[in-house]
Amino acid sequence: MDEVVKLVSEKAGISEDKARIAVQVVAGVLKDRMPDAMAGQVDAYLKGEGKAGNLGDMAGKIGGMFGKK
Repeated sequence: MDEVVKLVSEKAGISEDKARIAVQVVAGVLKDRMPDAMAGQVDAYLKGEGKAGNLGDMAGKIGGMFGKK
């Protein structure tokens, strides 16, 4: 999760503490709206256990959940 937090901090121009909260909130919202198997992949990725490719594949599916194609 540290890599994602750092990226959010840099891109948004906020402290890493605030970025960590933002990442946790967004991850929580996404996990609440996706199937359990996909939610587990988000957790694994944030723990450094997942691969970016898997997350990229999920992004398309997640976009569909919110009406994006």
